[in-house]
Amino acid sequence: MIIRSARPADAQAVLPLVKIVFDEMELASLQQISTADLFKLLTAAFTTTTYRYSYHHTLVAEEDGKVVGIAVSYPAEAEAHIDDALATLLPLVGLPANTRFFNDREAWPHEWYLDTLAVLPSYQNRGIGTRLLAAVNQLANQHNYHLVSLNVDQQNPNAQRLYERVGYHKVGELPIGTHYYNHMQQQL
Repeated sequence: MIIRSARPADAQAVLPLVKIVFDEMELASLQQISTADLFKLLTAAFTTTTYRYSYHHTLVAEEDGKVVGIAVSYPAEAEAHIDDALATLLPLVGLPANTRFFNDREAWPHEWYLDTLAVLPSYQNRGIGTRLLAAVNQLANQHNYHLVSLNVDQQNPNAQRLYERVGYHKVGELPIGTHYYNHMQQQL
């Protein structure tokens, strides 16, 4: 298995993993768009360099040429404008340019924020998530960040145990949509 930076051509393999996380989050804002339109929109946005779920912010775990896991991360300072790239794309699916899918602040200042970590269900419990977490830490270090953060749904104790095992600790709580999350940090 290799961990590498995503490429624009990875959209069709990466976006179903992003959708798994979206489904778990149950965001009302994402329920206003069909799955087909969501994939159309995300595919176009994935090829930009500034969007939250762009190839530029994504690492992939690849096994035998197949993307089996992803980690999406970026500096907290980017969060204020991380979804701006969607504005010109939203009309492609009939939505106003000012539509926001993510309205809650997720990262705290001076953090390298791990937005999304997902592994295909048939590849879970093989250490892929742990390897992606280590790769995110390396990426944060390369960008001179010494604090990595993430949010874990309070209803997902298995994920929280993984994060604690690799050195994250809870520093707060916050709502994202209708779920409550533990905000966790790891000092590098």
